[in-house]
Amino acid sequence: MIITGVGSVPFTDQKDAVEYSRKHDIPYLPELTKCGESMQNYLNSTEPLACAPLFSEYSYDIAKLQSVGPVTAMNFKLSEDIATLKIIDHISRNLKYINAKKIILFLDEPVLGQSGLPFVKMWENIFEEFDVIRGVHTCGNMLWDQLFNAKIDIINFDASLYDITKYYTNRTKRIAWGVKSPGDIKDWQSGDLITAPCGLDQYTIEECDEILANLQTIKSSVD
Repeated sequence: MIITGVGSVPFTDQKDAVEYSRKHDIPYLPELTKCGESMQNYLNSTEPLACAPLFSEYSYDIAKLQSVGPVTAMNFKLSEDIATLKIIDHISRNLKYINAKKIILFLDEPVLGQSGLPFVKMWENIFEEFDVIRGVHTCGNMLWDQLFNAKIDIINFDASLYDITKYYTNRTKRIAWGVKSPGDIKDWQSGDLITAPCGLDQYTIEECDEILANLQTIKSSVD
């Protein structure tokens, strides 16, 4: 079982944020929401994330980048075409700073199930631009069968609230289980990941340390 993070963190110091990220099995480029890196803000920026230069000083076998997804971006009153272009630009700017043999790219779609939009095709339009392992993060309820039919590799969801084992017979995707306790993992398989249920920007730095320690305990109990 592999520990990684979602994306947002409560840190304001870039060094502290990167050091925290690097404690995970798969480090991830942090989003400093308290420094203005909310989804809407970084999508409209022409600069990489604040931690990107420092993150690039390290090399990784595998690392992770998360970006707002197209459905969520359209909630900011963007057209599909503009949202897609902005997301591709944001990803391109930040991928340049990730020195890794393999990169996992997650599209963040917090509330997806009720959108009514053709999100599977929208995701493909973005993923096809990059040589990455494809992931989608959602922390709300969802039409789960559509996720399992999408051309993605990893599904990240809040396993403390939802049991997606009801929606497949033979699983063909890796799952990044967003967990609070070992019991949240209903169907662990080799290659799966664990994360906190969602981003950490609403927590304190001390609570982030506690969350990581809890993930390490859960990993030990499952492995």
